[in-house]
Amino acid sequence: MKRIVITLPYFTEGEAGRITALLDSGGAERVHIRKPGADAAAVAALIEAVPARLHSRLSVHYLPTVAASYGCGVHLSGGMDYVEAPVVSRSCHTFDELRKTDDIDYAFLSPVFDSISKVGYKSSFTADELAEAAREGLINDKVYALGGVDPSKFAMIKSLGFGGAVLLGAAWTPVDPVSFSLQYITQGDSIDEICRGAQGALDGGCRWVQLRMKDATDDAVVEAAAQLKPMCDAAGATFILDDRVELVERTGAHGVHLGKNDIPANEAAALLGTGYIVGATANTFADIEHAAAAGAHYIGLGPLRFTTTKKNLSPVLGFEGYADICARCRRAGIALPVVAIGGITAADIEPLALTGVSGVAVSGYIAGADVPADATRLLINEIRTHII
Repeated sequence: MKRIVITLPYFTEGEAGRITALLDSGGAERVHIRKPGADAAAVAALIEAVPARLHSRLSVHYLPTVAASYGCGVHLSGGMDYVEAPVVSRSCHTFDELRKTDDIDYAFLSPVFDSISKVGYKSSFTADELAEAAREGLINDKVYALGGVDPSKFAMIKSLGFGGAVLLGAAWTPVDPVSFSLQYITQGDSIDEICRGAQGALDGGCRWVQLRMKDATDDAVVEAAAQLKPMCDAAGATFILDDRVELVERTGAHGVHLGKNDIPANEAAALLGTGYIVGATANTFADIEHAAAAGAHYIGLGPLRFTTTKKNLSPVLGFEGYADICARCRRAGIALPVVAIGGITAADIEPLALTGVSGVAVSGYIAGADVPADATRLLINEIRTHII
């Protein structure tokens, strides 16, 4: 399924490089430059910072003259008159507007789902209305779904007959710092045990769950994900698969966490395409350097101390090890969020906060608690006090 990415409405540091990466290896078919109210010269400067070989895969909103100067496409709002350009697209918010798009190359229909980036911007269409529009042919290969789109919606978008998906917030800010600050990593010998622990974490307020089944078959992982993903959806939680890049889209996961012996982050991103979260395990500063260079979105750094929940444990870091590595990251200008992992308890949150980490990942502390939800609440209280 094709994917188009719209820029954030404001300019960001390194934006041209990110646009280049999205078009070269991030799975984006096109990038739309949307900067409402921006000076034309500023938009032109952003385009110039992107390699000229990619200008034909850019579309500019509202500024057809700027687009023409660089051979870019043009995107028109509902009220704008048609203009000639190599590629012309238009925003539509009703089915009647879709019926008037014969003169363009493709259209955005929005909001198909409740918006991620615009609070209160709710979907305009029911599932039945979208299905009927697909049967009538109004939704087809020339129509892209916009509004509230993240990777968990891709399968639904494809099944409804859309030609592709349009991403905004999910492409540029894949890691929500609050959700990221406490991650629950599943454990258990059965799917029921895995789901019980995860439900306890979710009930306690955890909003990031990683399904980790190292020795399980792919079928077992898919079966577990089929139960765990709806639980995460109901809680509004990020759902990540450990290792199994090839199962991410099939399970509806938001992304993958890669071990040190797995494929590099850039290869995983190329396989998955735009919008998915890719995390990487690290034990040293060099590991973080490599992961950052490969485009990882976050780092799982550990272990803090010995833990029985992981085989082939890397050398323990202790608090001093975290402080040293986080300081080296700051000096090197590496700003990736780092989550600490490995035998962590609530008492560790305050000293870990002093090292510079952005959050913690836990497994046994929650799963082994008498009341997992209470253990989760205690962790969250400590995190809110000391980290976020």
